[in-house]
Amino acid sequence: MLFELFEYFENQLGLPGAGLFQFISFRASIAMILSLFISIVIGNQIIKRLQKLQIGETIRELGLDGQNIKAGTPTMGGIIVIVSILIPCLLMADLTNVYIILMLIATVWMALIGFADDYIKVFKKNKKGLHGRFKVYGQIGLGLIIGLTMIINDDVVVRVPVTDAISNNYEIVKQFRIEEGGAMGMTISKEIAYVKTSLTNVPFIKGNLLDYSNVLWFVQENRSKWVWLIFVPLVIVVVSAVSNGANLTDGLDGLLAGVAGIIGVALGIFAYVSGNSVMADYLNILYIPYSGELVVYSACFIGACIGFLWYNAFPAKVFMGDTGSLAIGGIIASLAILLRKELLIPLMCGIFLIETLSVIMQVSYFKYTKRKTGEGQRIFLMSPIHHHFQKKGMHEVKIVTRFWIVCVFLVLLSIITLKLR
Repeated sequence: MLFELFEYFENQLGLPGAGLFQFISFRASIAMILSLFISIVIGNQIIKRLQKLQIGETIRELGLDGQNIKAGTPTMGGIIVIVSILIPCLLMADLTNVYIILMLIATVWMALIGFADDYIKVFKKNKKGLHGRFKVYGQIGLGLIIGLTMIINDDVVVRVPVTDAISNNYEIVKQFRIEEGGAMGMTISKEIAYVKTSLTNVPFIKGNLLDYSNVLWFVQENRSKWVWLIFVPLVIVVVSAVSNGANLTDGLDGLLAGVAGIIGVALGIFAYVSGNSVMADYLNILYIPYSGELVVYSACFIGACIGFLWYNAFPAKVFMGDTGSLAIGGIIASLAILLRKELLIPLMCGIFLIETLSVIMQVSYFKYTKRKTGEGQRIFLMSPIHHHFQKKGMHEVKIVTRFWIVCVFLVLLSIITLKLR
């Protein structure tokens, strides 16, 4: 809103200083400050409201140290995260940008699914919450929206040389000539094109690019017309996996909010370099026109996660519930897909992967041993794996801090892949 308003002030009225809003770095900085401010100030009011409505967490007896003192702690605090993302984004981002529109849809979409789950648990007193199939339907719906928009929308493009566009039969949306400085002060003229394609970045591989249409090697002609058969299901799987992984990670005070904030920093860096033609050329990654606006959204996301820690750090005054955890997972997945870094998710979101695998391994091994011996056995003392460390007597603050450190390590590795081939 403010972006459009100050753009009018600059272009029509020539107002001094209005041009600052054309700089993504300026708007991202203000957005993060606003997000932090909103989460801390409004967050306190939301917590009081939740307490007044007696929206407290019901604790199952799991034999964990200190779990009983958490009974009655307000849940559904993910509302704080969502509000702290949406308000600054609506104020500071370009609301005509397709990437911002998709991220706003993803945020609200997943938040509503999580809210419905929390509402059933808290108000209907049904600990099972929203039936699993409805969560799956919601995740599939978001995956379809993002996947099909990326294939159909003419603003979702990447830049490639015209020769590559022609040789690979890409659909050219825009074609033009640019001039760059070369050696010995010479100017080099290049023909480039904005094309609709399923190209994505691949870490650790020379060339750093993969076209999903190449997976359809058995299709002799017009592979690009059938690429949705590969790409859309992949998007659905990524959205479902990351949102569920985030949901499983949300089990200790401050764990998910801290991990998500760290991942958000990496996504913000990816958004900046992918949306900047000079940086993208230097790093030899895909230049994605118009995606630089996602830096503003990433700033809102980082500010919201860090601000939420003000109340969610041990001992937590509020839990985010599925309203926050499912939304955070959906946001991270959507950002990675839009920035064409979805293949980095197993590394960047390694904490989510570890938590999810620990549950899968625990359940699978228990069922297998029960079928073989009549008595189920466990690999971990408890899953997800953060509860395993609790059972071993480690304080949850130490567990959370160490998980944050591991997340920083994984995120740094993810960023390094920009140069590693």
